[in-house]
Amino acid sequence: MRILGIDPGSETTGWGVIEGDRRRYGLVEYGTVKARPRERFAARLLKISEGVEALLARFQPDVCAVEESFFAVNPKTALQLGHVRGVILLAAERAGVEIAEYSPRLVKQTVVGYGAAEKHQVQEMVRVLLSLKEPPHPSDAADALALAITHFHHAGLPARPKAAARARLEDLLAANPRRRAPR
Repeated sequence: MRILGIDPGSETTGWGVIEGDRRRYGLVEYGTVKARPRERFAARLLKISEGVEALLARFQPDVCAVEESFFAVNPKTALQLGHVRGVILLAAERAGVEIAEYSPRLVKQTVVGYGAAEKHQVQEMVRVLLSLKEPPHPSDAADALALAITHFHHAGLPARPKAAARARLEDLLAANPRRRAPR
């Protein structure tokens, strides 16, 4: 499974690609899509959209994991981030890629083990989990890799069907009839 994680930002949008099987995963590549802060906001959105479309075409991921919106003190910042998320989601939908969204708190909880972790803690754990020599920089790219890792841990593995689990339990109980649970 190949996962493209994206950390939306109106000036710097981080991205990271990991690939793995049922047991382990590894880094493919990471980076950022940068827009100049003095550009018109619509021009920045276009640059981000084109950058994400190019990433989707280049890496052909199975899933695009995107950070959910979060509460921001400044309503203008929150609205701009919503627009950035919108162009990212639109690009992934146009490419026919499955979209998964994760809250910043869940990402930190999954990667660091603490939902209020600091940026440098996320960077360091991403380094450890991907066996990198140095933490990924900038932090936007590390956050994107953390999103991809979160998807791998939460949805990357197919859930074991309840029927299969029940059948396995029945087999175990049949092998030891004295401990058979009452129905």
